Amino acid sequence: MNSSAPEREVLTWELNGVACRELAQLVADDGYVPDIIIGIARGGLIPAGAIAYALDCKLMLSLNVEFYTGIGETLSEPVLLPSLLESSGLHDQRVLVVDDVADSGKTLKLVDDFCEQQGRVAEVRNAVIYQKPHTITTPDYCWRTTDKWINFPWSVDPPVVTTRTNSSESNP
Repeated sequence: MNSSAPEREVLTWELNGVACRELAQLVADDGYVPDIIIGIARGGLIPAGAIAYALDCKLMLSLNVEFYTGIGETLSEPVLLPSLLESSGLHDQRVLVVDDVADSGKTLKLVDDFCEQQGRVAEVRNAVIYQKPHTITTPDYCWRTTDKWINFPWSVDPPVVTTRTNSSESNP
C-alpha cells in the first residue's frame, strides 16, 4: 500500500448489510414509523431499499440530486434534478430521507427543505450510513462518523461504460 495515499473508510457489501440493519434498528428504537422512504439517488438508493425492507415500509420514492462531480470535487451547491414525485403524495406523511453520507450536509438540507415546502408533511427525518464531522445538517440517524474518504461497494469501481460524458461520482 502506498504510504502517501490517504486512509479510507471501506464499506464492503457485507458491512453495508450490517450498517443498514443497525441504522433501521436505530429508527425503530426511536419509535419513528415512516410512511414513505425517500432514497437520494444515486448513493442513497441501496441503503434506502435495505432500510425500507427492515422497517417494513413498502412506499419508496427517489429524488435525484447532483452534487459530486469527481473525487473530492463538487458543484458549489447541490442541484435537485427534475423529479416525477408528486408533491401531494407527501401530505400528512412521515418521511424518512436516506442517503449514503452526510458530507457537507447540503444535499440533506436541500431534500429536507423540498419535503417541508410541499406543505402538510407530518414529519421529515433523515438517516445516513456515514456523517462527516463538518456536516451542516446533522442527520437524525447515523451509523458511523468519519472524516475519511469513503469507499462504497456500489461506487468504488469505475463504470463499465465509458461512452457517457457525465463522469459524476457520488462517493465522498
